[in-house]
Amino acid sequence: MMLSRKIVPRTLAGFVCRAYSADVNRNYDIVVVGGGIVGTASAREILLRHPALRIAIVEKEPKLAFHQSGHNSGVIHAGIYYKPGSLKAKLCVEGLHLSYKYLDEKNVPYKKVGKLIVATNPVEVERLNDLYQRSLANNVPDVQMVDQAKIKEIEPYCEGLKAIWSPHTGIVDWGLVTQYYSRDFKAAGGDVYVNFKVAKFAEASDNLDYPIVVRSEKGDEIRARNILTCGGLQSDKLAEMTGCPSVPKIVPFRGEYLLLNKDKCHMVRGNIYPVPDPRFPFLGVHFTPRMDGSVWLGPNAVLAFRREGYKWSDINVPELIDALRFPGFIKMASRFVGAGLMEIARSALIPLQVRELQKFIPDIHEYDVARGPAGVRAQALDNDGNLVDDFVFDHGKGNSALSKNILHCRNAPSPGATSSLSIAKMIADKIEQEFHIGK
Repeated sequence: MMLSRKIVPRTLAGFVCRAYSADVNRNYDIVVVGGGIVGTASAREILLRHPALRIAIVEKEPKLAFHQSGHNSGVIHAGIYYKPGSLKAKLCVEGLHLSYKYLDEKNVPYKKVGKLIVATNPVEVERLNDLYQRSLANNVPDVQMVDQAKIKEIEPYCEGLKAIWSPHTGIVDWGLVTQYYSRDFKAAGGDVYVNFKVAKFAEASDNLDYPIVVRSEKGDEIRARNILTCGGLQSDKLAEMTGCPSVPKIVPFRGEYLLLNKDKCHMVRGNIYPVPDPRFPFLGVHFTPRMDGSVWLGPNAVLAFRREGYKWSDINVPELIDALRFPGFIKMASRFVGAGLMEIARSALIPLQVRELQKFIPDIHEYDVARGPAGVRAQALDNDGNLVDDFVFDHGKGNSALSKNILHCRNAPSPGATSSLSIAKMIADKIEQEFHIGK
């Protein structure tokens, strides 16, 4: 049941980014702050539409896709979960088709392994039926409801009563895809600066053509007519620099994975997911095959003690206090205190997480797994503790260039990687409208 592309070795020699240098032309029509997959895809799309513009990406880390874009499950999602008619549903299904088209054109390795969403009890079967109707309304391609016999045909080691089968769900290295977007961007004339951590936006009194100074922590400067920020885990902090409110606030949640032993990886052909429980905000643990042949199990969801905290020992006291004191986090935590404590327990005790996995593949045991990698999700919360599930764009207040000429993308919710090309089209449309480009 697995379709796969021929994997062709590729050199990344053309993907090398350069650090900031003071001897380059520093004046740009648009500067995109944030070199994750959404920022890079958006910069690429804008430049391809308007090749006469001078556009730069600035990224605080030594390479692009350093955080969320390079620490995710690597799934190409099909758009099953999202509310019919919502922007997320539209962008995900469109992004699925755009992604496969791009991957084929660029010969980027991927595997179309499919996904089963498996119901293991009668309550989940009812939820599964509702989810199936939602997937049909979202025009998810070739989605099917399958019985126990078909589940066994697709995933011989998996147990379940019924399942949704999505044959076009796939896997890819989204960090690598971001590098391909960057290569397209640079080939079109764009510049990429790494190790450029934005410390301040300032108004330039001496240059009305390029009225915004983007200053790094090291004191380097770039001038810009317009700015787009796509800061991910730092998106609210970037917005606050130009007078925007602190809410929606980014609260970081770490997702920790287990790794299945190599001699058991044959037991998982494709993605195996649980039926989501509508009482809780996250999907729950699942089985995810990777491009390198490994299988990731998880993730859980626990509060990270710093915005870029991939381990329990990664602690930033001011960032942690900032999160714990936020009324939205306090309200959310009080609603999900039991579930939160269970997530912490699963983080500490591998057998508890294995117990969840055994609902689907009973033959996996504690000695078959080891601790694996982790990612951090930039979860936007409002003051009432609700997860912000839609896109948020923001400007500062007033008539200064720091207000009118800077657009903040404060939330680009999951599945941002799958939807990156469709999100980029939407953001490029918005940039044209907000900054009167091409008019």
